[in-house]
Amino acid sequence: MLKRVSDFNGPEHVVVIGAGVGGLAAGLRLSAAGVRVTLLERHNWVGGKMRTVPSDAGPVDAGPTVLTMRDVFDDLFEGLGTRLEDHVTLDREPCLARHFWPDGDQLDLFDDPAANADAIAAFAGPGAKADFLKFADEARQLFELFEAPMMRARAPSVAALTRRALAAPARLGMGALTSNLARHLRSRFKDPRLAQLFGRYATYVGGAPEKSPALLALIWQAEAAGVWRVRGGMHGLARAMAGQIEARGGRIVLGAQVDEIQTEAARVTGVRLGDGTEIACNAVVFNGDPRAVARGALGRSVAPLVPSETTEPRSHSARVWSFAARPEGPELAHHNVFFARDPGEEFRAIAAGQMPQDPTIYICAEDRGTGLPTPQGLERFEIILNAAPLGISAVGEKEKERCLKTTFQTLRRFGLRFTPEPDPKLVPNALTGPTEFETLFPGSAGALYGPSPHGLMSALRRPRSKTKMEGLYLAGGGVHPGPGVPMAALSGRHAAEAILADHALT
Repeated sequence: MLKRVSDFNGPEHVVVIGAGVGGLAAGLRLSAAGVRVTLLERHNWVGGKMRTVPSDAGPVDAGPTVLTMRDVFDDLFEGLGTRLEDHVTLDREPCLARHFWPDGDQLDLFDDPAANADAIAAFAGPGAKADFLKFADEARQLFELFEAPMMRARAPSVAALTRRALAAPARLGMGALTSNLARHLRSRFKDPRLAQLFGRYATYVGGAPEKSPALLALIWQAEAAGVWRVRGGMHGLARAMAGQIEARGGRIVLGAQVDEIQTEAARVTGVRLGDGTEIACNAVVFNGDPRAVARGALGRSVAPLVPSETTEPRSHSARVWSFAARPEGPELAHHNVFFARDPGEEFRAIAAGQMPQDPTIYICAEDRGTGLPTPQGLERFEIILNAAPLGISAVGEKEKERCLKTTFQTLRRFGLRFTPEPDPKLVPNALTGPTEFETLFPGSAGALYGPSPHGLMSALRRPRSKTKMEGLYLAGGGVHPGPGVPMAALSGRHAAEAILADHALT
């Protein structure tokens, strides 16, 4: 017999499905407006991809590792009448990342423009310094040009974006607006290492530099404006957001699997859980991959609201190592990138569903950073390699063994060794790949960033926060404005603002 939870029923009640950053941000904004919020999460943690796995050195982050665009979260907490820093401890990291190349070259980049110019001049000469200064100024202009009408807008207008783009060529050049990222960077940097470095921004949204729009160069401005470590790990931010929802009367239920979004007369009326419980509400925010809705995972009545062309093709996935070990070799910063010899080979292999023989490898040394003492004993590490989504990606035990061998053999060529090296046979949760990501986030095909960012108009194809059905809204990295911690938070805020506007829940 179906059960109905009567204490949830009543006016101004919103159900949020999924406690990822987008769902938490929606819950925060709605709570600030006095709306009664029930947040249902199928896992036993809040944060979605901002998750941890256990290790002998404590919980290891196994998702996002960096906080940028801090003002997005400052605004969310200020809307509650409190401050972000009252709930989490943030440490600004002056060293944005330490970069290594196979020939032994190394470059640190900072949140200080003068320090970057000097570092690049020492790395590649005065000509490279001039190239960088021009690129950085262009990235700043791109960010300023598109932040308000694209990232911050709930429903960006194609006409408004077109007008701004047509006004931009005199200052930026058509290449920044019409080219792909790799070609654009080759035209900006004579040193191919710098083009390779800034080309990795395509991977931040799950794409390849040769196929992603040059507009992604604006990500440099987001990083250069400040990068913060969340003391104790990024998952602490998710816990702080959840705590503020509960402090305002919101209810967060873990282990709650939603099987259906219920509708009647073309409007949302509630949700049905896997155990048969029904919860009535005025509106639902689905904070998950919209592809799951399109494929009917939340019921047939809502599936047509997410056209397949807005969720396909898929972005890249990743293979993520999370473990504790003792490192030996080059001195690591908090964020580190070990570059492949040939980035073209890497992305050709991924496009073919194969693991690159010589991958670029990102390492977050979670217990290191500017001003921190060098750790003694076991340290926590997260290693990320780009991968293809399910459907084209090779999977299985042989692929795990290949990933283990390739990852740590590649790092040993840089002189970096870990003791002990993680072994997925001995520690099953040490490696998360496309198959595991699909299990964790059903309907995603293991793609971590939602739809593919390839193509000039890819950002405008993403689903928006408001659907065509009354009472159903979307949030998360798979919808506008896109993937990444601050973008997912903005998507949640967009969904909440749409609800408040539509239902006059003030």
